[in-house]
Amino acid sequence: MKIYNTLTKKKEEFEPLEKNKVKMYVCGPTVYNLIHIGNARPMICFDTVRRYLEYKGYEVNYVSNFTDVDDKIIKKANEEGVSAEEISTRYIAECKKDMEGMNIKPATTHPLATQEIGGMIDMIQTLIDKGYAYNVNGTVYYRTRKFEGYGKLSKKNIDDLEAGHRDIKVAGEDEKEDPLDFVLWKPKKEGEPAWESPWSEGRPGWHIECSCISMKHCGEYLDIHCGGVDNIFPHHTNEIAQSEAYLGHKWCNYWFHNEHLMDESGKMSKSKGAVLSVSVLKENGYNPLAFRFMCLQSHYRKQLVFSYPVLEQIQNQYNK
Repeated sequence: MKIYNTLTKKKEEFEPLEKNKVKMYVCGPTVYNLIHIGNARPMICFDTVRRYLEYKGYEVNYVSNFTDVDDKIIKKANEEGVSAEEISTRYIAECKKDMEGMNIKPATTHPLATQEIGGMIDMIQTLIDKGYAYNVNGTVYYRTRKFEGYGKLSKKNIDDLEAGHRDIKVAGEDEKEDPLDFVLWKPKKEGEPAWESPWSEGRPGWHIECSCISMKHCGEYLDIHCGGVDNIFPHHTNEIAQSEAYLGHKWCNYWFHNEHLMDESGKMSKSKGAVLSVSVLKENGYNPLAFRFMCLQSHYRKQLVFSYPVLEQIQNQYNK
């Protein structure tokens, strides 16, 4: 069996680290709203890969996280006057319901970011001790240029890059040693959930979450890491930098990415406002399995344009 590896940009024969076993990590959703059908496409794609591996006789450890602490979750909680935990709990339940409707198998483990804070703090401290990270007034940054080979996944030249970061700027960001350095830990703001750490009361950055969770549940070596093409940079690029600096060796053998689901206005995104969710499709009389069928009729590395007439046609095929 061959897999197209984003790291090498070619198809490679799949050889697991351990005979008949596969360790597979999938970047899960940030749970501040219903998952839209653009989020659902990679879930369907990676579930199909998992099912095929299991069909071929592999025992698959399939780990997919829920990001349950994030700027967008906090914003939504403040808008509704509830806790961030209430928002994340609500949308994790909705996500699992939608996944079930599309016949997506539950992960071996669905870790929550908030359950892994201690491990993230330990990992950040090790990166500081190794000289890969530094603290500025309670914010911890990763020294991007110190990691040899930064950008090897995204094929971006480090001198041409702009720092990848989340939507909301972090206090003290102007104090970074280099504009490319990214956040590992940030101090709390008023009304935000926070955890004690050696540097400040605060919370982890986005990138450290997946590295820490993957290592806890899959070990120091990973067979396959999955995500959408939008994760290649900065998220997966930064994951490689911090993980390999922390471990001192290569971390993941195969990087597996799917292309976007598009609508007439372009890439589907929750940040656009209007969310076409799996639940809405169901309410409008469409079977979520017909949507799965639609996704599987297109190559995973090609953009797929969604339209109701196409879904109508495919639902008729599905019904037959």
